[in-house]
Amino acid sequence: MRAARSSVLRAGAGAALGVLAIVPPAAAGPDPITIAVFDFELADASASSGVIGKDAIDLENLKEAAEVARRMLSASGRYRVVDTSGVRGGVKGDIQDCRGCEAGLAWKAGADQSMAGVVTRVGRTEHTVQIVIRDSRTGDIVSNSFTGLRMGANYSWPRAVTWLMNNKVLPPQQAQ
Repeated sequence: MRAARSSVLRAGAGAALGVLAIVPPAAAGPDPITIAVFDFELADASASSGVIGKDAIDLENLKEAAEVARRMLSASGRYRVVDTSGVRGGVKGDIQDCRGCEAGLAWKAGADQSMAGVVTRVGRTEHTVQIVIRDSRTGDIVSNSFTGLRMGANYSWPRAVTWLMNNKVLPPQQAQ
């Protein structure tokens, strides 16, 4: 009985190995692009910008907007997000004002590309979002995506980033 069971197990294992030898391994996709996603920034063009500055809620929603972009890039499998916390030290002011310096910072962080996001407050309940992706070696713009005018106060900035990521930055890839 024991010998019969052993020969059945050997035969089953042999058949399984035979099937595995016939089935080719799944083709590995391209390596994900490394990308440095910098914290999103606010450009306040509203009439109240000189009276009401950035507050804690604005900062929280800008941070969440950048986190949404990071999560969506990572989840796509097309990108691997790298840490930017150690490279920003030399920049005075905002990334949006440094004329593409984020590409060089991304290069220092070991990334192939950089992402900078700017929320422009048009009014207290209207905004736009722009996301610029650059090649970190050359500084060339790879993608420059814009939402157009959106309705909603600062709490809606992360939702606008989700829309932009789904529809412009990470649209479904076409089958070839």
